[in-house]
Amino acid sequence: MNKIETLFKEWQSLQPVKEEYQQRLDQKFMLEFNYNSNHIEGNTLTYGQTEMLLMFGKVVDEANMKDLEEMKASNVGLKMVKEMALDKEQPLTEYFIRTLHKTLLREDYTVYRQLPDGTSTSYVVHAGQYKTRPNSVITATGERFEYASPEETPALMTDLLQWYNQAETEGTMTPLELASLFHYRYIRIHPFEDGNGRISRLMVNYILYRHGYPMIVVKSADKTNYLTALNRCDVTTGPVPSDGAHADLSQITPFVDYMSKCLFRALEISIKGAKGERIEEADDWKKNLKTKYRNQINKPEVTDDIANRILDDDFKTLLQQIDKELSEFYSVFTSAYWTPSIGNYTTSEQGIYYSDINFYKDFGNIKSSFSIRIELTIQQFLYKTTIYNVRYGSGSILYNKQYSYDERISEQDRTDMVNTIGKYLNSFIETKGGFITNNN
Repeated sequence: MNKIETLFKEWQSLQPVKEEYQQRLDQKFMLEFNYNSNHIEGNTLTYGQTEMLLMFGKVVDEANMKDLEEMKASNVGLKMVKEMALDKEQPLTEYFIRTLHKTLLREDYTVYRQLPDGTSTSYVVHAGQYKTRPNSVITATGERFEYASPEETPALMTDLLQWYNQAETEGTMTPLELASLFHYRYIRIHPFEDGNGRISRLMVNYILYRHGYPMIVVKSADKTNYLTALNRCDVTTGPVPSDGAHADLSQITPFVDYMSKCLFRALEISIKGAKGERIEEADDWKKNLKTKYRNQINKPEVTDDIANRILDDDFKTLLQQIDKELSEFYSVFTSAYWTPSIGNYTTSEQGIYYSDINFYKDFGNIKSSFSIRIELTIQQFLYKTTIYNVRYGSGSILYNKQYSYDERISEQDRTDMVNTIGKYLNSFIETKGGFITNNN
């Protein structure tokens, strides 16, 4: 705890943080918290999808509508918590927690489940209302661990809020201890049918932010350690829900220790950010790769079947269209011909397929020729893309188009490539000064 106090004093000494530095910290935390807190509960959005949704309001790749709405609601809830925490005159109320829950869930919905005997059952999850049916969890040992009953819940929540407001006023616990104990007591009540984990992590940050600390993130990758710390406290407090809902600080030491590590990490990053230093974490390379290459990751490798499909269905069709639309101009030249077959050469990185149109004209003493190469590259590694190029011979690229390998080339792009070659052909003729006239 002494290390946290030392870091907190340093954090305080850096206030107020330069606006651009604070914005960078706020953005990082907003993305980290929403992604991780929802991912812990099963949300399937990737970090890259979360970033595009919350930063730019865009949906990329296939995404579950419920997960999208859940992520947006989570961000609204985070803003509510920050605003409420800054109002130091307003005590924490059950009304606020229920309102926060309604914000996260948005509306009531029905859950359908199949029972072991094959029959089906259903129940309604109520947004902003305490549970109306018992809830529990199956432990790692296969035992059922019960939370507070629906009948107990209202009184236990009243106790929780009364205790918190009094404990905050007394100030005998540090904000971290207060936040950890609130989280644990709240989870043992589990007052709602869904969303309890997300609410508990928001309330931890409400308490920390209210006392001037940076907010923390419980990493989804560290979910096992997070739940293990809670379970170790359950062993100490016992299985009776009301006992857990009235736990004291000495009974939740494993969880306080876990939360201390989260706060230590948050303070270190915040201090670096306040100084204008880099705030990337050790695993940010993974998030950056997933964001940058989200369209390529988790797609199958470029197999021979895929490459052959691109060649047969797309590339050959393109070549046929080019040949058909240019063939009427071949007679302008002494000779104009296609390379009879599709050339191919490979390296360890890519497969390149190409076909050439060769044009030759004899002007008496002047002989002139040029070649157009239509080129297809199928990249084999992370990019996994199909690239179409039109080159002047083997030199300058006249046209370039890149697709994800499982995308089909569009009719418009085929037409654009034909027009690119046609324009170059026309330019070549005009630069030879009366090319067609001399040929008549």
